[in-house]
Amino acid sequence: MVPVRHSLLALTLAALVGGCGEAPSAAMPAAGNAVAKAAEPAVPPPPVPVTVNAAGLPDFSGLVEAYGRAVVNVATIGRIQTGRRDVPGIAPDDPLHDFFERFGFGQGPRGRMPPARGEGSGFIVSPDGYILTNAHVVANAEEVTVRMTDRREYSAKVIGVDERTDVAVLKIDGDDLPYVRMGDPEAVKVGEWVVAIGSPFGFENSVTAGIVSAKSRSLPGDAYTPFIQTDVAVNPGNSGGPLFNLSGEVVGINSQIYSRTGGYQGVSFAIPIDVAASVRDQLIENGRVERGRIGVTIQDVDQALADSFGLDRPRGALVSSVEKGGPADDAGIKPGDVILSVNGRGVDHSGQVPPLVAAVKPGERTELTIWRERAEKQLTVKVDELEEERTARVLDVGGEEGGRLGLAVRPLSSAERRQAETSGRLLVEDVEGPAAMAGVEPGDILLAVNGRQVGTVRELRDAVEASGDTVALLIQRGEAQIYVPVRLG
Repeated sequence: MVPVRHSLLALTLAALVGGCGEAPSAAMPAAGNAVAKAAEPAVPPPPVPVTVNAAGLPDFSGLVEAYGRAVVNVATIGRIQTGRRDVPGIAPDDPLHDFFERFGFGQGPRGRMPPARGEGSGFIVSPDGYILTNAHVVANAEEVTVRMTDRREYSAKVIGVDERTDVAVLKIDGDDLPYVRMGDPEAVKVGEWVVAIGSPFGFENSVTAGIVSAKSRSLPGDAYTPFIQTDVAVNPGNSGGPLFNLSGEVVGINSQIYSRTGGYQGVSFAIPIDVAASVRDQLIENGRVERGRIGVTIQDVDQALADSFGLDRPRGALVSSVEKGGPADDAGIKPGDVILSVNGRGVDHSGQVPPLVAAVKPGERTELTIWRERAEKQLTVKVDELEEERTARVLDVGGEEGGRLGLAVRPLSSAERRQAETSGRLLVEDVEGPAAMAGVEPGDILLAVNGRQVGTVRELRDAVEASGDTVALLIQRGEAQIYVPVRLG
């Protein structure tokens, strides 16, 4: 049987417990309104070295006591779906299907299906309430609730998601919240102890430990994440939880497992925290993640290829094709070249190249060491931007200010900007409240607020925050530009 890779999100259906689902409580607090008393002011404790007990084994209790409060449970409620009857001989997307179904034809039940519910983990990374978790934990969620170890609950807002790295940023309203320390994944050594804290199967703040099994693992479909492989026991619900080193520093986000059964079998993967932190900063600042590209197709070098190219051993990434007119082509890279390093970082496997190149800011230059005609050669490539099929989405722009405005926006990719022939950078994806009443529509391109040009989510937040009761939005709709006055909620 071939092992299958699984995300760690724990899913449930409301109707599966006690015969019927418990509806979301109307008393759920708004963002930042805690159920219990406010938390005591907290900062990340100093590093807590793990001690060794009488049996010579590591004792993780001090680490858990110091940092466990910053680990949270993330509960989601998805969209409510409507069940449909099957009409024999008519496809569900055929317009006649709705006609016959409306008049009682068809087989099977009809009605509102209970919303999908999910659970995962996360951890607070700043005292004002920013949280890191996995993108798949909050995918398609209508409501996100964060629960602390002391049972306080907060309604969370999804600041942004990045599907390529499976990283999402949440925000709860709070002050002096406990938060974690960030570590250096590069300093992690294969064989050293690591600790995971999360909510497997809903069992909150569960602690498991193991060792680092390997580093810089490349998984199918995850070319831009050099995973940390561990044998730490992680299961559905551990998604988004932190992976600590023995100094109490977070070095990764637990994300996936390889399993024949869907449960833990000793092979789990974590996203390096430096990758996640870069994504977090870009989502908060710009609402999107920029990645570099050089326009090559690469493959691994096996022993036969290494012998044929005169390499001392199988290593590097063999260039099998070069995009015509792309950055690599302009720099003189040719099919048959073997990439040995990127900006001084050695390359043993082809899977190491995409994250190294993606980490370079578009427009900057990167130094490549290649193997050509049995000798090393240095080339400089000006990195281009990797176009995303769908850029990271930003919801409820500006926190409370975004709620006042009622917009959900995302940055336009370079290709979309060229196609729309616009200087704008923010696309309206969803509208509600004041903006909807004023006439703003999904698909509009936001150009300016109160005469101030806005090109990033942060600029939009600042412009709305600095406004009074009314804002004037300059939008592009088709080929026309119009001002729309919006009275804030």
